[in-house]
Amino acid sequence: MKFSLLTALSMSMATSAASASTLMAARNDSTECVTPRPIPDLKGGDFRNFGVVLFRALDMLDVFGPLEPLQLVAVGTQQLNLHFIAETLDPISTRPASMNNFNSSFFPDIAVTNTFDEDLDLDVLIVSGGLGVRAPGLDAIEEYIKKVYPKVKLLITICTGARLAARSGVMDGRLATTNKNSWDSTTANGPDVKWVSPARYIRDGDIWSSSGVTSGLDLIFNFIKTYWGEEEHDRIAGMVEHVTREWDDDPFSAHYGIPRTDAQPCLD
Repeated sequence: MKFSLLTALSMSMATSAASASTLMAARNDSTECVTPRPIPDLKGGDFRNFGVVLFRALDMLDVFGPLEPLQLVAVGTQQLNLHFIAETLDPISTRPASMNNFNSSFFPDIAVTNTFDEDLDLDVLIVSGGLGVRAPGLDAIEEYIKKVYPKVKLLITICTGARLAARSGVMDGRLATTNKNSWDSTTANGPDVKWVSPARYIRDGDIWSSSGVTSGLDLIFNFIKTYWGEEEHDRIAGMVEHVTREWDDDPFSAHYGIPRTDAQPCLD
């Protein structure tokens, strides 16, 4: 029987805590499990400069969802610096090049602060998704990811932003996940990536990836909890009234009929 999205969400929330230990045991017993690389052994104070890659027809929530909790860190806890990075300094529109059948004007522009030619000494690079990842001519973005990745402490992909990072080659051999509604088209761009389903988000060393759109919030809240502590996580989650999901709390794999992948993270 195919469950509705509402049913899947309800069941996920009801059974998440009770089934966590069972899920961990099952994955540990799997002969296909892959041990993730250790995450960076750092503190929140080690992260200061954040960059977000921009391109036309990006998804707004992919960008501003994760930035909202981080802005609250920047306001209430420590200095953080944000850079919006693109190929040129021209404003980036969220409007797709096509698919505007109703001639809508509901597409804001985002001001670019820096270009791919600048050396920004980034600590974290965030790559969002959106309809624009399917456009031709994104070589400059992929080259930028490839160039900057060895210099950053953490690379984060949100939603179909994993498609761009996968095409750059930096995710080869890594565990990763992506939007389940765009699973086939995204994973096809990373044949050497160890794609994981079900997964709300995946941490493999210095590459963290989230599933679709709102899952970027859960990844970022885990980032805050990991590096600034549980108290800071709870403070900000309470401020934005968000109940965070764990990495394996993913009802959308079932909703979109994405089977459990052979690659699964081994858990201690």
